[in-house]
Amino acid sequence: MKTKIRFTSLALSLMLVSGAAFADLKIGVSMSQFDDTWLTYLRESMDQKAKAMPDGVKLQFEDARSDVVKQLSQVESFVSQKVDAIIVNPVDTAATRKITDAAVKAGIPLVYVNRRPDDLNLPKGVITVASNDLEAGQMQMKYLAEKMQGKGDIVILLGDLANNSTTNRTKGVKEVLAKYPNIKIEQEQTGIWQRDKGMTLVNDWLTQGRKFDAVVANNDEMAIGASMALEQAGVKKGSVLIAGVDGTPDGLRAVKKGAMAVSVFQDAKGQAVGSIDAAVKMAKHEPVEQAVWVPYRLITPDNVDQFK
Repeated sequence: MKTKIRFTSLALSLMLVSGAAFADLKIGVSMSQFDDTWLTYLRESMDQKAKAMPDGVKLQFEDARSDVVKQLSQVESFVSQKVDAIIVNPVDTAATRKITDAAVKAGIPLVYVNRRPDDLNLPKGVITVASNDLEAGQMQMKYLAEKMQGKGDIVILLGDLANNSTTNRTKGVKEVLAKYPNIKIEQEQTGIWQRDKGMTLVNDWLTQGRKFDAVVANNDEMAIGASMALEQAGVKKGSVLIAGVDGTPDGLRAVKKGAMAVSVFQDAKGQAVGSIDAAVKMAKHEPVEQAVWVPYRLITPDNVDQFK
């Protein structure tokens, strides 16, 4: 009888230890930068998701400050701390190999969120949670092309050139333009995702006397900057069509009041939930898809009130 009690106690104790391990999962999160508007919503949504989980998931956020070397150092620190999983929003999508190698060598699950590495042949234990940026560019340009009745000139505000979101959104725009030979690209330059940079570029183009019928921006912040430059120059609202991507609160307000013609909703909450869920499942050795896609949705004046 005593032996049975001893075994039962041991089994119960092992179950409690196992449960405690899963109840205290620690996930290291390296964000490319904290001061990006949309990435702030992503980070906040990740924090909310972790706090709402019954397993008591703890996130350790680090700001890479757009520095590839700093981000790799953060990941190496997570490895030395023996975290249960790592989530990375990469600074440079072409420079993720060392991050991947560090996590894989340590046997720690790795989730890339929002930005997919350029190297799509990721090893076992490494997954991505993102949205298809090619579709975002296609959606915004198709809407503009129809509004422009297939003719006119556009300018393109590019995001960070080290980010394949910039490359793919712009590629999507140009794929649509291939079907509209009478729509020409007047200018394209990088505003590195920033409102003030978008404003400066559009102001410079206006000062140079350049004419254009639409501004296609890789994100809402640059689109809003373009709108501000046009307003300051006395250009009638709506006479130059402006498109963005993200569907941030400021972007939604701009569409609602007519300062932007269209945006494309990038679901920060969806990507946050997807990345945390995947990291937790991988830490528990549960199966996950290697590529989790969170769909984009078009935002127009007709449906803007659906997005909160």
